Amino acid sequence: MTRKPFLGLGRPRLGCLVLATEGQEAIQEIPLPNRVTFFLEHHHDSDEEFDLKVGDEVRTGQKLKLMQDDKGYAISSVTGTIAGISQYKGYLGKTYTAIAINTAEEEHWDEESKEAWEKPNAESALEFLDFLPGDPDFASLLDSERSLDTIIIKGIDSDLLVTTNQLIVKTEFENLKAGIEYLKEITGAGKFLIAVPPELTSQAETTGAEVKVIEPTYPNTLPKVITERVLGRVVPAGKRCEEVGAGFISAEAVVSLAKAITHHQVPVNKIVTVIDKNHKSVHVMARIGTPVEDILGVLGIETQHGDGLVLGGPMTGRAIYSEDTPVMPDTDAIMVQDRSQVVMNSNSHCFNCGECVRDCPAKIPINMLVRVLENGLYEEAVKEYDLLSCIECGLCSYVCPARIPVFHYIMLGKYEFDRIERMEESNA
Repeated sequence: MTRKPFLGLGRPRLGCLVLATEGQEAIQEIPLPNRVTFFLEHHHDSDEEFDLKVGDEVRTGQKLKLMQDDKGYAISSVTGTIAGISQYKGYLGKTYTAIAINTAEEEHWDEESKEAWEKPNAESALEFLDFLPGDPDFASLLDSERSLDTIIIKGIDSDLLVTTNQLIVKTEFENLKAGIEYLKEITGAGKFLIAVPPELTSQAETTGAEVKVIEPTYPNTLPKVITERVLGRVVPAGKRCEEVGAGFISAEAVVSLAKAITHHQVPVNKIVTVIDKNHKSVHVMARIGTPVEDILGVLGIETQHGDGLVLGGPMTGRAIYSEDTPVMPDTDAIMVQDRSQVVMNSNSHCFNCGECVRDCPAKIPINMLVRVLENGLYEEAVKEYDLLSCIECGLCSYVCPARIPVFHYIMLGKYEFDRIERMEESNA
C-alpha cells in the first residue's frame, strides 16, 4: 500500500489495500447517537408547507417524505422526533433537504413497511429499497430500456485504503448468496459476476456468482475499468456502464437486500472503514445518519484545526467541513488526515509537464482540458477536450506537481455541463 503524498513525478503504481485471508475482522459497533440526520435530494422551497413536520414522531424503518407524492425519501434509522427540516448545500453546491431526528430511548419498528419485504419484486425494489446500506441504484438495474445482461457485484473497493466491501465478502458470503438469488428474481439478468481481489476467491465462489479476480492495483477497481477488462466492453464518453449492458451493485447492498427480505425489516446500520492519521484502518458499524463526530469520538481519534476530513478514500473522496456531517447509505469510508499530511491546492497554472497526460487511463489531453475548465468553458471542454471520457480516478490530481485541483475542476465541469444540457432541454 502506498503512503505517498498526493504529489508525484513518476508513473504511480498504487496498490489497493486487501484484507488478510485468515483471521476474524473485528467490527466496532458505534452506540446509538442522540441525533441523526438524513439528506433528501428532492427538495422544496423553504416556505412551503410540508406534510412532514417538526415534532412528528417517527419509528425505525419508517419512510420519510417531505410531501406524500414525492419520489425521493429516506428511511429513518432510529425511533424519535423530527427536530429540524432545513436546506443543506452539498458537494458542488447541490441543494438537499436535511431532516434531523432526536433519538428516543425506546426503539419501535415501523410495521407498515414490512409487507414490502415479504416478496421481492421490481416494484417493491424501486419503492422501498433505494435507501439500503450500500446505496443500490435499483432504478438503473431495473431500467427495461437498457436491457442489462450482466450484473457485477463489487466485492473489491474502488478507492485506496477502503475495505468495506471486501469485509462483506469475507464475513457475509451466505447472505451474499441469498441476495444474489433475490436479485435474479428482481432483475431477470442472465449473468451474475462477483469482482474480488485474489485473496477472497474462495469466499466468492460460495455465492453462486461467477468469480472474476481483479488485480488490486488502482484504477483497476473502478467500474468502467472492470467493464472493459472483464467484459471487453468500452463505455462510450458520457455514458454509464448500464448503457453497455453491465450493472453494478456493491456487496454490502446485496447483503442488505437479503437481510431486508429475510427479516422483513430494512437494515439501518452501515459498515464504514475508518482510516486514521497513521493510515491504519478499522471497521465500524453505525446507524445511518450518525454524525462523523460520534464515530471519531468512540475511536478516540482527535481532530484539530487544519486537519483533513474526507468521506471516501484518498483518490476520489470528498472533503467535508464539519464533523456534524452524517454517515449516509453510500458512505464506505471516513478518512482523517493530520494537517501536516494535507496537500494544499495552489493557484498555479499548468506548465505542461505532461504527467497527467501520461498517467490518464482514458488518454485525455488533461493539460488542455484543465485550461478551459479553469475559464468555465464547459461546452468546449466536452466538444474539444474529451471531458466526458474521464473515468473519475483522480490520478491527474495525484501526479500534478503544480498541485492544481484537476479532479475537482473535472467534477465541476461535468456537473455544470449536465446542468446546461438540462436547462436547454427544459427551454426547448
